[in-house]
Amino acid sequence: MPPAAETVRDEVDGEEGEGGAPAAPAPPNAPSGMRRPAVVGPLSAALLSAVVFCLATRLSRSHPFGPMTRNVVDLGQQYLPYHAYWRSFLLGETRGDAFLNWNSGFGANFLGDIGTYLSSPFSLLVVLFPADRVELALYVVTAVKIAAAAAAMALLLLRLRPGPWTVAAVLGAAYALSGWTFGSGADVPMWLDGLVAFPLLCLVGEWARTGRRPVLGPLVVALAWTANFYTAYMATVGAVVVLVVRLLTADETAGARQRLAGALRAARAVLIGVGLAAPLVVVVFLATRVADPTPETTFAPAAWTDLLARLLPATESVDSPALFIGTPALALALTLPFHRAVPPRVRAGWSAAVVLVALSLQWEPTHLLWHAGASPNGNPYRQAFVLCGLLLIAAWFSAAPGMPRPVALLAGGALLGLLAWAGRGSPDIDRWTYPVLAVSAVLVLAAAVLRALPNGRRIPARVLPVLAVTLLVVAQAGETAVTGKRVEEQQREKLAWSARIGPWHTAVADAVARADGWPRHRTEPGEVPGGNDVLLVGGQGADYYSSLTSEVTAGTLASLGFGYYAKGRHPVTLDNPVTDALFSIGTRVRSRPTEPVRRDAAPRATVSVTTTPVPPLVTVRAPDRRGTRPGDSAFAEQERLLGAEVYELPPVVRTGRTLTARCPAGSQVWFWAPEYKGTAALLGEWSVDFDGRPPAVRAPMQALGTVPASGDVRVELTPEAGPRLPRRPVGCLVQDRLDSAVRQLTATGATRVHTTGHTVTAQLPPGSRGFAVLAVPRVSGWRCAAGAAEPRPARAYEGLIAVPLDGRASTVTCSFQPPGLRLGGAVGLAALLALAATGLLHRRSRR
Repeated sequence: MPPAAETVRDEVDGEEGEGGAPAAPAPPNAPSGMRRPAVVGPLSAALLSAVVFCLATRLSRSHPFGPMTRNVVDLGQQYLPYHAYWRSFLLGETRGDAFLNWNSGFGANFLGDIGTYLSSPFSLLVVLFPADRVELALYVVTAVKIAAAAAAMALLLLRLRPGPWTVAAVLGAAYALSGWTFGSGADVPMWLDGLVAFPLLCLVGEWARTGRRPVLGPLVVALAWTANFYTAYMATVGAVVVLVVRLLTADETAGARQRLAGALRAARAVLIGVGLAAPLVVVVFLATRVADPTPETTFAPAAWTDLLARLLPATESVDSPALFIGTPALALALTLPFHRAVPPRVRAGWSAAVVLVALSLQWEPTHLLWHAGASPNGNPYRQAFVLCGLLLIAAWFSAAPGMPRPVALLAGGALLGLLAWAGRGSPDIDRWTYPVLAVSAVLVLAAAVLRALPNGRRIPARVLPVLAVTLLVVAQAGETAVTGKRVEEQQREKLAWSARIGPWHTAVADAVARADGWPRHRTEPGEVPGGNDVLLVGGQGADYYSSLTSEVTAGTLASLGFGYYAKGRHPVTLDNPVTDALFSIGTRVRSRPTEPVRRDAAPRATVSVTTTPVPPLVTVRAPDRRGTRPGDSAFAEQERLLGAEVYELPPVVRTGRTLTARCPAGSQVWFWAPEYKGTAALLGEWSVDFDGRPPAVRAPMQALGTVPASGDVRVELTPEAGPRLPRRPVGCLVQDRLDSAVRQLTATGATRVHTTGHTVTAQLPPGSRGFAVLAVPRVSGWRCAAGAAEPRPARAYEGLIAVPLDGRASTVTCSFQPPGLRLGGAVGLAALLALAATGLLHRRSRR
């Protein structure tokens, strides 16, 4: 049995022990040593997890401990640029405010993105780092979240049952560095807040069960749901499972009324806590409803061989749940059903919880329950961290009362060997898996032998336990570090990646800062390696990657010839003079790498800046639309929005892989084929790459060259598959027509434009009639007024914001407020009043 000094018999909260008898609370003047486990255990878990996480990064030679990029998939495309913008926002360096982001998507709902990506308290750490060290800042944020999750789990374990703080620290670190963390959480740092939330919400359940902390509990729930409501929802479901098991097993003397009261107190804490988070959660929820929809996904459960394989080290896949918690922790969890020192009710309850939650991952109705009714695109096992947590709670209940007897150890070891053998055929198994498993198992066996040896006269009483714990730590930490190393290496090989931030981004950011003319016109930074370019380098471009990208924004830009990734949620820039005129892009920055972009170096590039006359941000359109022609092509859509015919749209003759047409000499040939993958080349010009891969990727419209004096247009296609072309794939832009249209819109457009964080005010020529059109997608939340009229929801003009004009108003004002803010504020205020009432009632009852 562990020494008495290593138990948490002194817990100030008076937790019940394993069999239901309450542990004696420490007296108010108890010496600090009596409270040591509840403090040292979580701190040790945090330190151990941070060290092992950094060691895994170092072994994989990833930044900041090596030259290799960590920016795989969304880490480089979303979270890194969002944290860069967040730093600028917090320091007051952005054009927008908490409501609106002027940089992205020609104007985006920033409060929704804050609630989705940036509302974690840990994200505030980015302000401590310089602008050119945002990668390091995000890495530190990630490491701190992992450390916090380890500390929270260690604290929970010590609250659930007295036991050795050393083992609690190791198991806490095992939870924070599970396979889910390396395979999902480290790449999607916002999900790590759910990893922190799960043990904290379980603590809230414990407080509710024992009738304590009725005010702090809802505040913890509110913090969890504010930090990241998506994974907080999953953590809440997991905490409900834990609470149910505790209500049934923790206190055998409790009656049904007491258990029901505990459940009701927990429900009250969750309802009030979620209500307190409503001002942000409601905004995100409503933004999700109008976001560009992703294709429906049908859930397909993973093969059981793959699921069992993911319990083993050094495995990686997005199609199966990442359940690795380390061989030592897993071995302890597997001994629980056979550990006779643990009461049968406890053994049965936690074993059943683990099995039932594992089964719930594989059944579609419960899969939908875990994901709030919508099967996600991509990783279908985002809730796997909850099962990892349950496994570690089971391991704690097996380890806390002392070393399992040989029979339990043999049974658990046999079960571990059976699981390892059953997963041997999975493609997720790595060449490192079984060697690392074998070494770790040997160390665990040695630790068990040392712990079981009797103390001799020549060996101090505490030496053998210390040696056993040391071997346990070495086995757990070493196996976890190797797993982290292999997961990072496999992801770099299998997944899309972005280059590290470096000279290329700096050069473009400097050019944008020098040329920025907002709000007279927009500055488009063009393409830099990675996504969400404007969040990294500044400007006011089209690039925008968010789960909340509005369907209006995605659809409007796609109809005008813009390309996108991520099934429409990542529109990208379009280098086209017509769309530049439509969106008042007066300055365009273009950059090209000076060498191939590599994983192990920050790229460099040459940068050029071009400025052209464009209409102002607010233009006036006539009430009719004469001079525009109907059509189903991006060329016709551009002309309708511009109000002038600037393209020749010739009939195209297709012969095999050759397109022929006739256009005015000197006009510019543009090719639009959003689903085409391959190259297209105008005769005598360089070939241009197109990367259409429906439904995920849409290729943007691109220029192929200038029409020769003969007027003959001949486009050679080299498709990678059967070419899928629209009815009118070729348009020839006549520059004189475009120049005339620009002069007309400039002459009749706003004479002055002023912007604040989320408001635009424009001065118009006297007598303006028709529509004032603001070059911003008409997303939900915009309200406008002409002159002194009452603001009303904005009208739409071909997808952009429009304000009707009657000739009397000389100004228009448009302001954005995220939908749901008032409703969420009202719910939050009601929850705050409920929290205050709860606190007062609790205080009165104590008196």
